[in-house]
Amino acid sequence: MPLMKSWVDSANSPDHPFPLNNLPYGVFSTEGGEPRCGVAIGDMILDVTAAEAEGLIALSDAPLFDVPLWNELMEEGPAVWAALREQLTMLLAEGAEARHKVEPLLVPQADAQMHMPFAVSEFTDFYAGKHHAMNVGTMFRGPENALPPNWLHIPIGYNGRASSVVVSGTDVRRPWGQLKGPNDNKPRWAPCARFDIELEMGAIVGTPSDGPITVQEADDHIFGYVLLNDWSARDIQAWEYQPLGPFQAKATATSISPWIVTKAALEPFRCDTPEREVELLDHLKDRGPMLYDIDLSVTMAPEGKEASTIARTNYKEMYYSSAQQLAHHATAGSPMNVGDLLGSGTISGPEKHERGSLLELSWGGKEPITLETGETRSFIEDGDTLTLKGAAKGDGYTIGFGDCVGKVLPALDDPFAR
Repeated sequence: MPLMKSWVDSANSPDHPFPLNNLPYGVFSTEGGEPRCGVAIGDMILDVTAAEAEGLIALSDAPLFDVPLWNELMEEGPAVWAALREQLTMLLAEGAEARHKVEPLLVPQADAQMHMPFAVSEFTDFYAGKHHAMNVGTMFRGPENALPPNWLHIPIGYNGRASSVVVSGTDVRRPWGQLKGPNDNKPRWAPCARFDIELEMGAIVGTPSDGPITVQEADDHIFGYVLLNDWSARDIQAWEYQPLGPFQAKATATSISPWIVTKAALEPFRCDTPEREVELLDHLKDRGPMLYDIDLSVTMAPEGKEASTIARTNYKEMYYSSAQQLAHHATAGSPMNVGDLLGSGTISGPEKHERGSLLELSWGGKEPITLETGETRSFIEDGDTLTLKGAAKGDGYTIGFGDCVGKVLPALDDPFAR
């Protein structure tokens, strides 16, 4: 599919992340105004709440955008999702008859503050990138035992904290925790010293289910995708994770990009999962191409200094798709809700520069990386800003997500000091 032309000139640049082909969903506010639903088009935001109020968007007898969240639209189901996309395209396409009515409802993105685009019902994070799993497993168990015995058979995951999911631009405070290093006689209470990121994609469930669903049904239930940074306290995790896995190490924050890129916008970029080393059971078998060709990168900027790119990879490196993760999640009968968020797991490629976490990039701290500023890093230092970027490249256009940004603040004074 080539670039679809819009009367919003900035949307027609081949490198702009928000062409008419994209139309991602977010929640924004301007100075002195309340948050409201919006759609990115070029360097502008269409105020969808106002467009619905003025009758330019009509999807239901009751308003869907009177609350500054996209959950109500999700609840209406795929037919209404498609109808909204069609109406938005008609309003914003080159030669649109309603341009004179729509133009006053555009807000410059530079004047807007972004908010959480949806209410997160539940958050589950997976460990479904093979290169990442091999790297981490090799570090701690050696290459012959890098993958757990179940890894090639099921997408492994854990239930995280929906309350800790924050929108891009939210500062992240370095956590305290109980730590015990290999040379410590006993655990101690201290700020995390090995704070890290995980470069991930997040899939948003738009259709609820109550009981097992097929992989194809799971794919149909996904509303859209965001970039996701699973902030990770590696030293807290090392002490706590046996036998039940991550807990406090993953509870500090999970950052997501501000715009939901719909599954419809990503259709031209579908690609297959890797060749299977072990045949999956029938309920998890691939049902056509269910990954996406999305270029991803991470930059790090020490306080007051320029950003350095520290990793580049692609979403197609995942071993399991979000549809397989969702189908597996539902197998035991767990209800899946509108607004559930599924983290893909760290996305790493086969080369060193494609590793999606500092744990891998610095090989557990043994091989510090050098930034373009000349500074070195094994893990995140206070004042560092980490930025995740993602883009799918089409025929003369780009589908972007908006940056996923977080700055790490120093730990608080000991909250339990007497």
